[in-house]
Amino acid sequence: MPKRTLQGVVVSDKQDKTVVVRVDRRFTHPLYKKTIRRSKNYHAHDENNEFKAGDTVRIEESKPLSKLKRWTVVRD
Repeated sequence: MPKRTLQGVVVSDKQDKTVVVRVDRRFTHPLYKKTIRRSKNYHAHDENNEFKAGDTVRIEESKPLSKLKRWTVVRD
């Protein structure tokens, strides 16, 4: 089974070897048929501290690295 990948924007790079990535998704409301945007933050592992706030990155599923980190940033 392939690992899931998501694309998002780095919103925080203040932690060591960790970035917080905001992933937006759009879907249609089941009753009102209006397009809704929802976002979720993911903590991702950034080994070399190379990504800064505002960067668009792709994250990939990984084994649990800490209490909150279950994703790693991958190079495109």
